[in-house]
Amino acid sequence: MGELAIKVPDIGEGIAEVELVAWRVQPGDPVAEDQVLADLMTDKATVELPSPVAGKVLSLGGTVGQLIAVGAELIRLEVKGGGNVEVAGTQTAGPTLASAPAPVLPAATSAVKPAPAQPDERPIASPAVRRRAWELGIDLRQMPASGTAGRIVQADLDAWQARHPGGQSAPQQPYASALRGVERHDEEAVPLTGVRRRIAQHTQESARRIPHFTYVEEVDVGEVERLRAQLNERWGGERPHLTLLPLVVRALVLAVQRYPQANGRFDDEAGVLTRHGAMHVGIATQTEAGLMVPVLRHAEARDPWSSAAEIARLAAAARAGHATRDELSGSTITITSLGALGGIASTPIINLPEVAIVGVNRIVLRPVVRDGAMLPRSMMNLSCSFDHRVLDGQYAAGFVQAMRAALESPALLFMD
Repeated sequence: MGELAIKVPDIGEGIAEVELVAWRVQPGDPVAEDQVLADLMTDKATVELPSPVAGKVLSLGGTVGQLIAVGAELIRLEVKGGGNVEVAGTQTAGPTLASAPAPVLPAATSAVKPAPAQPDERPIASPAVRRRAWELGIDLRQMPASGTAGRIVQADLDAWQARHPGGQSAPQQPYASALRGVERHDEEAVPLTGVRRRIAQHTQESARRIPHFTYVEEVDVGEVERLRAQLNERWGGERPHLTLLPLVVRALVLAVQRYPQANGRFDDEAGVLTRHGAMHVGIATQTEAGLMVPVLRHAEARDPWSSAAEIARLAAAARAGHATRDELSGSTITITSLGALGGIASTPIINLPEVAIVGVNRIVLRPVVRDGAMLPRSMMNLSCSFDHRVLDGQYAAGFVQAMRAALESPALLFMD
């Protein structure tokens, strides 16, 4: 038998380190050839690391959330025949992933089952799980975990109850009244890992390096909403369903034609702004893993239906964890929208190294004065942030007003 050290592979694109997102195996587990050992995250995507051979896990070389350099030992296996680690004074040769290409695939969520926490370790569990465990009289430090990264989940408590039908419960605290609850003193440390860590790093760097200013303008979207409803009724199932977002993209395209500097990326080290003819629009998308920004490529060449279909496809891929690195990179300007939760106004953070971001707020029915009369109108604010190093206030205001004009006179959306 030999020992095989599997190292963090060079995934390319100049990446020097990766983040360990999840272990798929534990020491002592048997491993089949091509079985996924761990999930690693680069700047943009998650990579599944497969085993090149069958064997048994001897040791793990990192903890979840740790940044590990390319070429560092990640996991060690016991394998038949020779490995690549010197054992008892003998150097053997065998396969290693340090030089083998690693397939870049979307990593699926996997249940990792580590040993129960040690007495001096704090188990990982949500407040709801901790509360229920207290009610059941369960010591979480003795509870096997099936959740990702060793997290104890409700299913683990269900399994405990099934094994201990007569288990003791902790005494319940009576309520003095319907308005009084039980004092809580629990705490939970939640490390930022995976996508959440990347979001934290990227937004912090953007806020640190870019002097943001935000311009908010209200837009009467009554006419464009009526047109959108008519178009959906007219084309039915023949064309993709139109939401407001593809029409906002079209208004953005028209505004960039007049204000091209907004569609740029600024290299602050070189002091160079690159204005792009192509409009690759980042669409900020909320997923279970965190905020991702898939890219609608060449929006300038699309009609609203083409944009609608591609936005829907990209959002589905991002939420399912299937978006590729190419689909998550290369944007030249970004749109962010929370739909009905969009609030009245916002101050979005620019997607570094871009110089502008368009925030779409929720639509509300408000009284508006038109020709001396008070009328109910569907109003929506655009909250747009700009990089003040390369865009001044007047330029940014003109850009937003151009978007407003196109949305309030939606016939313009279908004109060059």
